Amino acid sequence: MTIRVMLVDDQELLRTGFRMILQSQGDIEIAAEAGDGAQALELLRHTPVDVILMDVRMPRLDGVQATRRICLAADGSPLPNAPHVLILTTFDLDEYAFAALKAGASGFLLKDVPPTELVAAIRAVHGGDAVVAPTTTRRMIDRFAEVLPTPQSAPGSDVLGRLTEREREVFLLVAQGLSNGEIAARLVLSEATVKTHVGRILAKLGLRDRVQAVVLAYEAGLIRAGAAD
Repeated sequence: MTIRVMLVDDQELLRTGFRMILQSQGDIEIAAEAGDGAQALELLRHTPVDVILMDVRMPRLDGVQATRRICLAADGSPLPNAPHVLILTTFDLDEYAFAALKAGASGFLLKDVPPTELVAAIRAVHGGDAVVAPTTTRRMIDRFAEVLPTPQSAPGSDVLGRLTEREREVFLLVAQGLSNGEIAARLVLSEATVKTHVGRILAKLGLRDRVQAVVLAYEAGLIRAGAAD
């Protein structure tokens, strides 16, 4: 299966470098290129794309706003069949990358990412995984916790009410950054069972991946910034 990729960056030289790397892969095709978020949205109207490499700081429409329009419906729910967005950032733990994760991005990469990691990241998000480890997302949220809203009701009441007791246990461990294997060991379950639970949790809560689960847990007050696991 060929992965159709769109490159979105206002630096043509950077797009050229990524294009040269990705075109050498037999399963990746450069479907389109855009110099800013507005052009990307226009191209998406008539160009099938699976994964978007999205810069954040661009003229006209930045990567965060473009990601939100690509990934989320008007009510904030994930759009079905939307392309997966990988944010390109210059600095690790950039607040723009954090905002993009909240907007629906599946992860972020540093612009100096090694070619092998870039290719692996594209394949990972195309397969439904998140590139940013939940533990990395936790560090990001710890740093920018002051911008998160304060829950108006009991912490996590609306979120947890949609899950079974076992799913609640799994969800909270996912939110703490544990892998499926670590969760399986903690709850004395098989990894396959944990994977099934995670899939059901994401479906029930309308989340695209584990990274979004971590963000939701913080926003719902289920995990406190800086708290120990």
